Amino acid sequence: MKHPLRFFTLLAMAAALCAAVGCNSLSKKKDYDPTVARFLIEANERDAFATVTLPISGVQIAVNNKPIVSEFDFTGVELAKAELGQFLVFYLTTDAARDIYRVTGSNQGRRLVLFINGQPVGARVIDGAFNTGSIAVYPELPDEVLPKLVKNLNGTSADLQKKIAKEKS
Repeated sequence: MKHPLRFFTLLAMAAALCAAVGCNSLSKKKDYDPTVARFLIEANERDAFATVTLPISGVQIAVNNKPIVSEFDFTGVELAKAELGQFLVFYLTTDAARDIYRVTGSNQGRRLVLFINGQPVGARVIDGAFNTGSIAVYPELPDEVLPKLVKNLNGTSADLQKKIAKEKS
């Protein structure tokens, strides 16, 4: 009696293994490394959650703990170039563009700090209400890493926006 039971146990284990391997072979391999970008706003010293230091300039900025713009708020990122060097342009969803317009209009003179995977990498002074639906910032990162960073941010953003669209429908 033990042999038939052992046979069915082995058969069930083999079927489970085949199912697991089959499911993994159907999933798409991502051609990017998931990368999270968030913007936090500069805070007053008494309201600050933390003080962060930018990697190259060493500038220290006190920030709040809640992102003003998160990885769910981007529709894409582009690498652009100006006299001062390369910079990133983050394109926002309609809702995020409206929120950033309101926040930047009432916080002029403060800075937005860009975090990539939890690390501060750049800051942008709020010199007026951002009304273009985008945020441009010079990251304190070597130029040679920026193209891959943009690819990773766009891949992450595209997957998140697909997931959001699927949940809405």
